[in-house]
Amino acid sequence: MNLLIVEDEIRLADALGEIMKEQKYITDIVYNGTDGLYYAKNNCYDVIILDVMLPGMNGFDIVRELRASHIATPVILLTAKDDVRDKIAGLDNGADDYMTKPFVPEELLARIRALTRRQGDVILEEQNFLDLTLSLSTCDLICGSKSIHLSYKEFEIMKLLMANQKSVLSKDFLISKVWGSDSNAEDNNVEAYISFLRKKLAFLGSHVMISTIRKVGYRLEDASL
Repeated sequence: MNLLIVEDEIRLADALGEIMKEQKYITDIVYNGTDGLYYAKNNCYDVIILDVMLPGMNGFDIVRELRASHIATPVILLTAKDDVRDKIAGLDNGADDYMTKPFVPEELLARIRALTRRQGDVILEEQNFLDLTLSLSTCDLICGSKSIHLSYKEFEIMKLLMANQKSVLSKDFLISKVWGSDSNAEDNNVEAYISFLRKKLAFLGSHVMISTIRKVGYRLEDASL
């Protein structure tokens, strides 16, 4: 499942990100409304967790803009105000659910599950691209009758590539998602793990290849074309 968290309280946003990571959800985190709207309009998410009071653009305006752009991604609004009028305003502007801070993380997770069920979505146990399957429960990469186990970082990189199949992922993006934005990882760390994954794709005999888009990043492509 792909989630977007838009929250200007950095500690809360990062804590929510860690909780989602434990659930094996792929999560983008931004800390202001302007970036939140950009991410929401230019990426595909299963659920957006959106604070109301944000710098740049408030949550009500973001939801209104998304719905005006015919983006129907479910939105959970977060607010520090337990005011019925705020809840009504959020729901009338197109939000799907509303939570008042502070809240119990387990309740937020339950509401996310409820929203995806309501949308008719299923939380997948695997990701697929062409002849390749990535098991999210075992970290195995599978092609036909062959399979190979991935290390944690190999798994995280492949999961991101398969979840963003039409996008080119930069080295900086992969470092922030896999190693963490405060890590000392550099470009050559990413290059090493991309090399490991390419060797495993060759072992599996897959038609999938990891292409390097010069000075931009990496994406999955069909090697048979």
